[in-house]
Amino acid sequence: MRIQAGKRILLLLMAALTAASEALLTEGATMATLTITSPAFKTGEFIPSKFTCDGTDVNPALAISNVPPEAKSLALIMDDPDAPGGMWVHWVVWNIDPMTRDIGENSVPGGAKQGVNDFRKTPYGGPCPPSGTHRYFFKLYALDVLLDLGSGTTKGALEKAMKGHVLAQAELMGKYRRK
Repeated sequence: MRIQAGKRILLLLMAALTAASEALLTEGATMATLTITSPAFKTGEFIPSKFTCDGTDVNPALAISNVPPEAKSLALIMDDPDAPGGMWVHWVVWNIDPMTRDIGENSVPGGAKQGVNDFRKTPYGGPCPPSGTHRYFFKLYALDVLLDLGSGTTKGALEKAMKGHVLAQAELMGKYRRK
């Protein structure tokens, strides 16, 4: 009986996650094979301390590929779902030119806008977990619009503005544990 209830709950959760992902997509759009990688670490690996509060606290270089040709802009969110108080936002960037293939270390692409992270600042704020190993997700979105948002924009406001405009999305996950 418990197994059946567990399976039912799992199926409901999977359906909810699918619906949430589809809600961000433009009507009729399909998920492309948008890709985000970093020369500093591979997905699932540890992020070098240089890119954290224990180092110089600068963003790692990122590589972007397979942007849909119809994309008008890209958006990037970096967050930590393992923070003690829930999701912690480290970086919010939008209106990245869709022709961008590389985001350099310690840089923001020209013309892109940065929003406010949970450190209450606009530039990148690197991993700085209070305890244990945390996961950090760099989420990249290809959008069919340029967004008219102010510099005080938060992750929530960005996600609201992106709703219905996401052509494709990709993510890179790195881990970090303070020594």
